[in-house]
This record gives sequence, C-alpha cells and structure tokens, in this order.
Amino acid sequence: MRILLLPLLLLFASLTSFGDMFTPEQIIEYRILAEKGNAIAQLALGFSYSEGRGVLEDDTKAVMWYRKAAEQGNSGAQFNLGIKYAEGDGVLRDDTEAVKWYRKAAEQGYDRAQSNLGIMYTQGQGVPEDYALAYMWLNLAAAQSNEKAKGAKGILSRNMTKEQIAEAQKLSREWMANRQE
Repeated sequence: MRILLLPLLLLFASLTSFGDMFTPEQIIEYRILAEKGNAIAQLALGFSYSEGRGVLEDDTKAVMWYRKAAEQGNSGAQFNLGIKYAEGDGVLRDDTEAVKWYRKAAEQGYDRAQSNLGIMYTQGQGVPEDYALAYMWLNLAAAQSNEKAKGAKGILSRNMTKEQIAEAQKLSREWMANRQE
C-alpha cells in the first residue's frame, strides 16, 4: 500500500494543478483504496465527483468521500467539506457546519481554511462576528502567502481599532506558539 501512496499523491497533485482528467482505470484504483480507508484516495474521489473528472459530477457523492477523509483528519478534505457546506453543494447550506470543518483544517495550518474561517468571523457567518478572531485567522493565512487573506486582512484592519489589531496579533502569536509546542 505504501508503494501506491507516492504515485497516488503525485498523480493527485498533478491533476489538481494541471486539470488533467482522471482515467476510468485510475478511478477504479482510487475506489479500491478509498473503500479500504485510504484518506488520500477518498479525497481524490471527492474531488473527482465534485469536479466531474473521470466520473459524472455528483456533489452528494463528493461530500460522502470528503467526509470519510475529513473524519480521518485530512485537512484538504476538511476544507473541501467546509466549502460544500458553505455553498450548499451536495448538502443543505449550513454555515455552522462549514465553520466546523474550516476550523479543523485551519487548526492544522491549512492556509485556505484559515482564510475562509477568518472571513466567516468577519461576516458573522456560522459564528458570532469577531474582528479579533477574524484578523487572527487571516493573519495566519497571510503569513503563508495566501493572497486572498492578505487582501481581506487589509480591508478588515480599516474597520478595527489599534487595540483590536494588537489583540488579534497577540492571538496570532499565541496560536503559533501553541502549535510549535
């Protein structure tokens, strides 16, 4: 199984980067691995169904496979599941559930989840509006060169006091320190 994992990772990275189609043979291989509990294969199948690559697009099946991988702690699947809940694709729209999955991925350092979680706090979607927490999550994502987060943080900071920004920066430093322990 370990021997198959590296090619699977490389293939998935190339497909998501370059947009190549999954072949029927690859889908079969992913399904076999996914049904055995392989989170990366489950993520790949979720992506396949979400984007209609190698299979007919089916957001309900995408959610099913993303959830299986997300429940194993796969941050990419957690992020994608959060998107599905935020947009109501394959599930009923549920901002609270979107925040739950974004947070799980964000706590693992996934910058896109940190950015989306920050925006949810900015807008009070699925969580109470909290500019300090919004800034913290956006700051953490921006520190990883996330351009969306950099822009959102700049806009948010115009609506914050210096004291709120200082508190948010303190929260960012504490989060980073706790993560390194």
